[in-house]
Amino acid sequence: MRNRILPLLLCIFLLAGCGGNSGSEEGNSRKLIPTKGNRFYGGIFNINESEYIKNLFPPSIVDIYSYRVANQLYEGLLKFDQKDLSIIPSLAESYEKDDTNTIYTFKLRQGVMFHKDVSFPDGGTRELKATDIEYCFKMLCTRSLENKSFYLFKDIVKGANEYFEATITDPAVSMDLAGVKVIDDYTIQVELVTPSSIFLYNLCRPGTFIYPREAYEHHGEDMREKCVGTGPFTLSSLDEDISIILRKNEDYYKKDEFGNQLPYLNAIQIQFLRDKKVELAEFKQRNLDMMYRLPTESVIEILESSMSAEDGGYNQYDLQRTPEMSTQVLVMNHQSKIFGNLNVRKAFSFAVDRETILNKVLNGEGFDYGKYGITPPSFKNYDTKKIKGYDFNVDSARYYLQKAGYKNGEGFPPFKIDLNAEGERYTNVALYVKKQLKDNLNIEMELNISPLAKITEKSMSGNYDLLRVAWIADYPNPENFLWFFYGKNVPETTEGTSYPNLTRYKNPEFDALYEKGLAATTEKESFEYFMQAEQMAMADAPAIILWYDEGFRLMQSYVKNFPNNSLQYRDFSEVYFDKSKEDTKSK
Repeated sequence: MRNRILPLLLCIFLLAGCGGNSGSEEGNSRKLIPTKGNRFYGGIFNINESEYIKNLFPPSIVDIYSYRVANQLYEGLLKFDQKDLSIIPSLAESYEKDDTNTIYTFKLRQGVMFHKDVSFPDGGTRELKATDIEYCFKMLCTRSLENKSFYLFKDIVKGANEYFEATITDPAVSMDLAGVKVIDDYTIQVELVTPSSIFLYNLCRPGTFIYPREAYEHHGEDMREKCVGTGPFTLSSLDEDISIILRKNEDYYKKDEFGNQLPYLNAIQIQFLRDKKVELAEFKQRNLDMMYRLPTESVIEILESSMSAEDGGYNQYDLQRTPEMSTQVLVMNHQSKIFGNLNVRKAFSFAVDRETILNKVLNGEGFDYGKYGITPPSFKNYDTKKIKGYDFNVDSARYYLQKAGYKNGEGFPPFKIDLNAEGERYTNVALYVKKQLKDNLNIEMELNISPLAKITEKSMSGNYDLLRVAWIADYPNPENFLWFFYGKNVPETTEGTSYPNLTRYKNPEFDALYEKGLAATTEKESFEYFMQAEQMAMADAPAIILWYDEGFRLMQSYVKNFPNNSLQYRDFSEVYFDKSKEDTKSK
């Protein structure tokens, strides 16, 4: 506990006087200043993440934890509405497309300023221009170790593939990106190869967040933690594995419907407690303003207490629940000697009792167990119940194991499951899977628990046999889950990075159907192709679908303007505290 004292003192020092329009704030107090529309300026939003942030440089972001933080620091042309996840303008004030559905013209907001940074003259700032969009889009199409997001433009934006190929031999290539054209300081045009059903979604994702050339040229690889964006908050301090502090951007360009300058909050403090029981205790002491995911052993108590009329229980907080666009899976490496065998994959898929995992191991903290495909039942007009998955069947499991050449588990090679613990939740699941494989197939499995950063590296490099991951949508479209099995970007051998297809699954027929879904011009047509592709993939047992998540979120009753959604997409720009009626529960 002693090593947390210095960061805490640092936090208090840094946040003293973070006021802007809202007035100054003494230390870590929560003095609130009323403003128009019954809103309040001030306060520090305290939140916990169970995993440390790996990288905050937009093209490098591949995990949800980094995405949640970066979303407060950076912005793209478009973003999601936190209430309903619809696509809305962000840095772009408006946009239009031509009759061919391939040329998009974006009008930028004027007066948008980058965060102040040493990379600008005198540590100042400057206005965002269309050339900044062009620069970041070129960087997105440049081959480099930092760029893990080229897939957002690959085969979609005209000239993207050619630009990427040119940078393989010359990273500093001087050529135009054919599909990106600066019309004037506040207008940029993007031309696609063919119509794309996901292009606008991609412009909301972290890989297309905008940053200035000066910052990248000055900070280089340090951009992973030297964040210069246009978002409502700036990066104030980063103490690895302990805390991150985001401070209010005093130059933010947005105002609310009442004319109040945004954001309302003085700061956001993110800490990293991996023990969910400790996190819950911190929340109850009001040291945290929100808690996402509950300790498994406390789920039933919290659910019952939150519905009780008695005071003093969890009913004094806001309990928010929503089916999430998130699926928990066990990824099987198709390029490994063990799971390259289809019959082994089917044996494992039938051997795991997912329903018991959800109801007993997790105490019901999930929407449904994984009896369909990889896509969770969270998308309107996409009926996941039509996808035939794998239910618990010991006889079938043993049949396929024998067919694979391992009757009664004899001679089955040793292997590990790699996972991150996240407060023992996933460890308990892995222990139950281990027991099931032993009881039902006479197979031993070793657990290897590692930090998320290590798991991420292993998953992309293919250095694993079995891997526990949560596949979480970046945007509200089932394509985000089918993309997980797209095989054309998978290297021929285990040497080479495979992302997002961590399974390294390949099926040309699946790829063809998936691509037709991408090129479709209507949602109905797109979803029809995606559903055919998903059913085809599930027949090959590419991964063990464990359960579909349901988001449990506890909120202090004074937190306002922070709607829950199935993506856990978080936008703190209009969140505020209202402690004027703390004696009553918020509605």
